[in-house]
Parts: sequence; structure tokens; C-alpha cells
Amino acid sequence: MMQLSIVIPVFNEAESLRQLHSEIADVAAENHYGLEIIFIDDGSGDDSWRVITQIAESDERVKAVRFRRNFGKAAALQAGFNAASGEFILTMDADLQDNPREIPDFLRLMETGLDVVSGWKKERHDPIHKVFPSRCFNAMVSWLTGVKLHDHNCGMKCYRREIFESVKLYGEMHRFIPVLAAAKGFKTGEKTVEHRARQFGHSKYGFSRFVKGFLDLLTVWFLTRYSQRPLHLFGTAGLIWTILFVPVITSSNLCASAGHLGWSEFFSYIMTFTLCFMITLICVFFGLSAELSVYHRNRDDAYYAVRETLRLDKQRQAVNNEQ
Repeated sequence: MMQLSIVIPVFNEAESLRQLHSEIADVAAENHYGLEIIFIDDGSGDDSWRVITQIAESDERVKAVRFRRNFGKAAALQAGFNAASGEFILTMDADLQDNPREIPDFLRLMETGLDVVSGWKKERHDPIHKVFPSRCFNAMVSWLTGVKLHDHNCGMKCYRREIFESVKLYGEMHRFIPVLAAAKGFKTGEKTVEHRARQFGHSKYGFSRFVKGFLDLLTVWFLTRYSQRPLHLFGTAGLIWTILFVPVITSSNLCASAGHLGWSEFFSYIMTFTLCFMITLICVFFGLSAELSVYHRNRDDAYYAVRETLRLDKQRQAVNNEQ
């Protein structure tokens, strides 16, 4: 019997949880899966935890973790991965936009030798101001990382359990798990999935998601290519800057000294540009260095705080546990 763990982050989705559980249970019964469902309540302010508790009372396959506050989707997924025991781990959103009827197709693809299968919402029920930036972002991720997926943001993905012995999450890195896994040598693939219209509540994402996503992409690109040799990146950037701009600045200075007054304005412009560019470069390099430090620190330490759990004997607690 196939052992499947389904990890579902929850943030203010009380109205959808019973229907989602019922649909998952029907699919598991039809396909004879050995199933566990792990709900992670990421600091919900509604009745989500009460509903999860009621579902768990009627189904012993349900486990749950409740955070003390909202730590973000990556933290919720990591807590779910830590609690999961199945051979395969499938992630879904709690808003009913992911269809549990897709689960057998994900598992069939996993049995072909893939380690990660990512969903692709080819037909989306979102306004154009969300769809277009998302497609641009996905194209950029695929180009920059070399992991060719149409929809890196899709919440429905399936993984082999052993991936999470090598890949740990923090910040908002959940959308890049296939990229991080591919960097470790795991095989990735994708399948088209149905994108159902939202029935309850509203989307939790705004424009800031794309700004944060771009910065996270920069971090992932750095971690997957230069985490073990950061000097190759920083040193190369410094050398390129020196080769390209030092001769220009020097020649403009010589011309200005020779009495060519027109060059003085040019020299001032170059110096201003250089200063601004160097400040930006320094900020980026310091940011990447900090990300590298955080990445290695969080490989061993949980960064979320758990208030309570259901059917979990042991659950990793955050070092900075809030009272």
C-alpha cells in the first residue's frame, strides 16, 4: 500500500477545510492509499483550528500543528515535512483551488522515477494583473536557474521524502523547492492541474509578493551556484567593474586636467554613477552574505514556535519560543 502524507498550510481558511478533507478522503479510499493529512495552522485568526480539531476527532489519520503566530508558508511547510512519515509528500493549498482528484496522476508520475512533480495551472482563474506578472516571474526563474517549470508558484507539488533530508526551508523559499532539489541532483517534472475558482475568503497575496519573489530568486540563484564559493561571485563582479570603469574614469580625469572642460561634467557624472552603483553592489553583497549565514543556521534550527499539536508525539520548537 502506497504511503502518502498530504501537508496543508492553513491561514484563515475555516470555511473550506471540511470540504477539502472530504474530497481527499474520497480519493484515498478509491485508490487504497495509506494516508495521513497534516494541517499546519499558521497563526489563523478565524476558527480554522477549531475546525481542524473537529475533523481530527472524526478521522484518526489527521495530524495538526498550530503555530503561535503567523510565520509564513515556508515555515508551515517545513513543520509539515518534519511531521510527515509517508514515502511521498504532497502539498496542497487549503482554499479548495487545488483539486484532490489530481493526486493519483501526481503519484503515477512519481513512479516513473521523478523525485519532484510540480503542478502547472495552465488555465488560471485570476485577473490579468496577477497572471501576467506571474508568468513573467516563472519565465525568469526557469531562465536563471535552468529548472524549466511553467508554474513555480503552484502550491500543489509532490516530493519523495528523502528530498527533505537535503533541502530545508526558511524565509519564503517554498516556491523554489524544485530548484533547490534540482541543485542537489533530484529529478524534477511537472503536470497540468485544474485551477478551481476560490469559493471562500480572498487571496492572501498582493503586489509585494512579486517584489519578495524576485529577491528570493536572487537568493536561490546565489545559494544554488555560489554558496560554497561566494568569492567567485563577489571577486568576479569586482574585477569586471574595475576592468570596465577604471580606464574610463582615468581617461576622463586626464582630459579634464589637460583643459578639456567638457570632460569635467562627464567625470562628475561617472563618479556619481560609480558611487551609486557601488553602494547598491555593497548592499546586495552584504544581503547575500547574510542570506548565506541564515541558510546554514536554519538547516538545524526551527524558526517557528508551536502552540499545540494533534497526534504528534514530538514536534520541533523554535529557539525563540514566544510566551
